[in-house]
Amino acid sequence: MDEIRKRKFKVVLDCVNGAGGYVLPEFLKEFGCQVIEMNCEKTGIFPRLPEPLPENLTQTMKKVKEANADLGIVVDPDVDRLVLITDKGEPFSEENTIVQIVNFVLLRKKGNVVVNLSTTRAVDDIAHKFGCEVFRSAVGEANVVKKMKEVKAVIGGEGSGGVIFPEVHYGRDALVGIALTLQHLTDYRKSLSDMKDELPQYFISKKKIEITIDLDQVIQKLKESFYGQKVNTEDGLRVDFEDHWVHFRKSNTEPIVRIITEAKNEAEAESYSEKYLKLIKN
Repeated sequence: MDEIRKRKFKVVLDCVNGAGGYVLPEFLKEFGCQVIEMNCEKTGIFPRLPEPLPENLTQTMKKVKEANADLGIVVDPDVDRLVLITDKGEPFSEENTIVQIVNFVLLRKKGNVVVNLSTTRAVDDIAHKFGCEVFRSAVGEANVVKKMKEVKAVIGGEGSGGVIFPEVHYGRDALVGIALTLQHLTDYRKSLSDMKDELPQYFISKKKIEITIDLDQVIQKLKESFYGQKVNTEDGLRVDFEDHWVHFRKSNTEPIVRIITEAKNEAEAESYSEKYLKLIKN
């Protein structure tokens, strides 16, 4: 704690007027941070779309740059997702929240890692660097936690900015993620933008298609299309290739199939996404 306090981080904090406003300003000040509050009123009235995606955070990113802050911290209304903004006022990416936390934890304690099937391959790259194994669960906090307990994971989470650190408790918790991130930055002694540049670089494309026939039938047909490939059928269908992966998931609430594709850059990810979209249409 003392080492973090010595850094005197300047932080732009955006709580989207949700529950974070009750605790996070004081929480960060306990760590010696200079806190610039945005949307920290305790009204529950969202000043923008609450999903912490880059397109909804343009004003927050602008504020980080104007204030010459070390980082921006954004949480969702119930404070279980942590999204970071770099010192350059650019998205750190919600996927990279769990990537850098896995890196930080495994530096100190080797062990198993659990993430869901839609989370970036960068987690695997980091874990393999430490000789550790990654296990994947179905999407959803409860599924990740169940798998973490099964394999006695030392860290886990989801690519949506969810961090689950069992030494504290088994649940997604942005406060835990913030504390670990501040300690990571303190030890790292470089900027958040430097940290981002040094992480494995991937790009995720997300698409969805409305289906009028039986969704299970569509998933089954897809499984047949990828016979002989490295597949996981625990939650829809995930197929891993050398240069990319794709995850097909049916929605539980809408007649749609989601297509999540990750590759080394945006052009490749989008190209593969379009390819799989056409596959489903055909």
